[in-house]
Amino acid sequence: MSQMPQQAALPKCPSCAEPLEPGDLFCGACGYDLSQVPAPPRDQPTLAMTGAADVDWPAPEPPGPDSAEPRTHRATDVPGTDSGGAPLPGPEAASAGVRLDRPSEPDEYALQAPDPRAEPAPVCVACRAGRVDGDGYCENCGHAQPRERDHMERESGPLAAVSDRGLRHHRNEDAFAVAHTALPDGAPASVAVVCDGVSSATRPDEASMAASRAAGDSLLAALPRGTHPQAAMHEAIVTAAQAVDALAGEPDEAREHAPHQNAPACTIVASVVTSGLLVVGWVGDSRAYWVPDDRTAAPARLTEDDSWAAQMVAAGLMNEAEAYADERAHAITGWLGADAYELEPHTASFKPDRAGVVIVCTDGLWNYAEAAEELARIVPEDAAERPLHAAQVLVGHALDGGGHDNVTVAVVPFPAPAPGAGSA
Repeated sequence: MSQMPQQAALPKCPSCAEPLEPGDLFCGACGYDLSQVPAPPRDQPTLAMTGAADVDWPAPEPPGPDSAEPRTHRATDVPGTDSGGAPLPGPEAASAGVRLDRPSEPDEYALQAPDPRAEPAPVCVACRAGRVDGDGYCENCGHAQPRERDHMERESGPLAAVSDRGLRHHRNEDAFAVAHTALPDGAPASVAVVCDGVSSATRPDEASMAASRAAGDSLLAALPRGTHPQAAMHEAIVTAAQAVDALAGEPDEAREHAPHQNAPACTIVASVVTSGLLVVGWVGDSRAYWVPDDRTAAPARLTEDDSWAAQMVAAGLMNEAEAYADERAHAITGWLGADAYELEPHTASFKPDRAGVVIVCTDGLWNYAEAAEELARIVPEDAAERPLHAAQVLVGHALDGGGHDNVTVAVVPFPAPAPGAGSA
């Protein structure tokens, strides 16, 4: 029978530290089996480094002039070897892709320059200081920002337009298109289209946008081909009407859910200005005015409304003041839309004998300056040189007057400036 190896007596239990008696095989307190105590490891003392190692330590350098202590050496001053006796890599190892040092870090890190291609963050329209977050609110004052279509401004070469939702409507149902092009002989031509959605119809905002884009594209395609501006205007209005008619092609299920709604509809007024000719076209009650730079000359309204009031005046049944004071005055008798009685585009050509500007607008403006003389008084004298500013002033006049309707204004200088002679 084999015997357990004898172990030295333990002074206390290795499990609970209870004192033990010589010869105990188990702890009386916790029952620990004292025979399972592992034998203590053999002592392997750490060997001290002595001068017996064959290392040629350099002598310390003499003390410097500002210190009495000798200068010690760094470990890198002494060549070393690895466990196999091979020399350790020196500073040249960094060139092999191993970096043994750590470069010093600067006190300040330069900020990356903003990307010049990135668009600047929008600024709050209320405080003009805070940036607008992704939810459409100012980070500075918390003001909710208008939707993109609530206020639109655009400048195209020598002409410009501004559209605003107004102060009473929940959305902007107006739309516009402004552009400039060249005729086949190189003469410049300016194009402005303004449309007013019929609020009593369904989706009037879509109707005005579709009409303005279709008419603008049609004019920009026809004029460079040499089409006469008045013929191009007529065709543009027909094209705009077709674009609005297409919006009525809804599924039968949609009509069943809203049988009381009319097809999308809008009015339209447009102008083409060249070096010597002014052409206007319209359907509905949006208007075009002529305002000469020489304010001693008479301004003029260039369009006649398709409205109940205009019909009463034309028939001699009421004078203009009486007709426009009637609550039925703004009931239109002509519009673009699938349920229009009959499409009758109106066009007219003029050859002004002096410089000036054409004001193309919706009734959101002329409700506050109906007569041509009244409108001319609020048009800035430098409107031809600063058309965007002039459009902003006219929209501001309507808003100051109450802003009961959407308001859109385009300002077109006459004659059309030569290419490269944009607004100041």
